[in-house]
Amino acid sequence: MGKSDTASVNRKEEIISAAIEVFAEVGYYRATTAQVAQRAKISQPYIFRFFSTKEALLLAALEVSWTRVIDSFHKVLESGLSEQLEPDLIRAYEDILDSYRNETLLQMQAQTIQEDSIREAMRKGFGEVHRIVLDAFDNAGIPNPQERTMLFLARGMLCNISSALNMPELMGK
Repeated sequence: MGKSDTASVNRKEEIISAAIEVFAEVGYYRATTAQVAQRAKISQPYIFRFFSTKEALLLAALEVSWTRVIDSFHKVLESGLSEQLEPDLIRAYEDILDSYRNETLLQMQAQTIQEDSIREAMRKGFGEVHRIVLDAFDNAGIPNPQERTMLFLARGMLCNISSALNMPELMGK
């Protein structure tokens, strides 16, 4: 990869990061590409060099957020299946909530967006997380892996709400 290719990839990542912040702060529908450009310290037309529409930018942002969760869970699993599997997965997700709160807020918003491409991106991301957790619980011999996976995912959703509303008492904290 040449120097300009690297710069281009970096600029694209900066635009996605700016979009995640802006979308999380003001909401996808209220956010404009001009606001994203201002946050990324670039001109608005430059965004369209990388993303044909605001929706394409949202899809890229969602991919980043889902990839972070999936990669984090894979790291937990690579360390070996143990009795600490579920607490380790919970801790990994809580670390994401602490470090990448805007990505979580973005995912929460995207759950309500009715465009087919956004719904598909959310189904794909959530489906992959479900599969990873179910397979891990099943492979670890955790009793009732379907039920435990459902409870794990429900707890994750409650973590999201607790974080979004700044209500740690929902999580017993």
